[in-house]
Amino acid sequence: MKTIDKLAILADAAKYDASCSSSGTASRNSMGGKGVGSSEGSGICHAYAPDGRCISLLKILLTNFCIYECSYCINRNSSNVSRARFSTKEVVDLTLDFYKRNYIEGLFLSSGVIQTPDYTMAQLVEVARSLREDHDFRGYIHLKTIPDADGELLAAAGRYADRLSINVELPTRAALSDLAPEKDHRTIKLSMARIRARSDEHAEARKSAKKITNQRPKSRDMGRFAPAGQSTQMIIGAEPSTDADILDTTADLYASYRLKRVYFSAFSPIPDASTKLPAQRTSLMREHRLYQSDWLMRFYGYGPREITAGGDDTNSAGMLDLDIDPKLAWALRNRSYFPVNLNRDDRERLLRVPGLGVKSVNRILNIRRWQNLRLEDLVAMKAGIKKAMPFIICAGHHPGLGEASSHTLRQRFAPAVSSQQTFDF
Repeated sequence: MKTIDKLAILADAAKYDASCSSSGTASRNSMGGKGVGSSEGSGICHAYAPDGRCISLLKILLTNFCIYECSYCINRNSSNVSRARFSTKEVVDLTLDFYKRNYIEGLFLSSGVIQTPDYTMAQLVEVARSLREDHDFRGYIHLKTIPDADGELLAAAGRYADRLSINVELPTRAALSDLAPEKDHRTIKLSMARIRARSDEHAEARKSAKKITNQRPKSRDMGRFAPAGQSTQMIIGAEPSTDADILDTTADLYASYRLKRVYFSAFSPIPDASTKLPAQRTSLMREHRLYQSDWLMRFYGYGPREITAGGDDTNSAGMLDLDIDPKLAWALRNRSYFPVNLNRDDRERLLRVPGLGVKSVNRILNIRRWQNLRLEDLVAMKAGIKKAMPFIICAGHHPGLGEASSHTLRQRFAPAVSSQQTFDF
């Protein structure tokens, strides 16, 4: 099979992997004529960093052959799909050729499991090793690791890759046992724990080296281990887990393994699927609401049960409201928390106001040191003033607690949020 035909198959097969953000890695470049590539510049497509940069990645599978029979996977062993496999040299050559043509800035490499987990993981590591050592490639590398692989292979992967990821696959242990009986959640968690332990160990070594030499170690010196951390991905909607279950699992993963990101992938029906799987795809709005909830937990101080607990029928079942964003939903369920005084209340309270993001709150805290804030100031900083107005007090704006009921406010905001599917909350 020609390389271009393999690329068509294995790039398409990789589209189900969502976790390809390149944020947080070490800064490297080839200035001075040394090496190939850079992890610093802006790109041309597809993956977005938190600071808004668009990062272009060659996103492929090493192979879509797989020995496992996961019910939800298009590449499961019994699936009737076109199969292909790259050699490690082909992946290395593709990455370098695409980079030199300014098509990409890095590589996202995953794979089906062939022969054994150790054999597959060794192939993935060899690609990263060859790029780094044989070609001095300084761009971004993300490796999707194999949970059952030997710990030394995971350690080697972390030495060459910027980010490692291991998919937890499904939100609960019971769901994984039912739909992917050949996979063990304990093995997945053990691999995550190994990566965290290695990362902590190398971080401590870097600190010790810095104390001794009083200099910051270079990115390729001792202690460089997956500097962009680890991430994971779970499929939602393939089984009956509630949003509360999903967010509980998400919070536990962040706390236990210090993950950089948890990605959600809405289930999409596959050909010749098991009768255990739903016949229709999961709503993309549900996926979107889970991402918003994840953001609230990571940057706004919300607990998972705060987001899904509530007084209406939808939330009492542990599901997020699809018509309004979770921050607004929490505010409507907790009207006694408001109004928040923009000129007096602390940062934690300000972050609970719908329409005010982290940047807006930081600006408010800075501005109010010198003057009292007015609604005009919120307009100037492009905050979500329409959402915020019923929940705040500021100079010249003093809404009464009973100005509008929660039901009225929900009706006011639900159509706009639903139709625009906005990501700003």
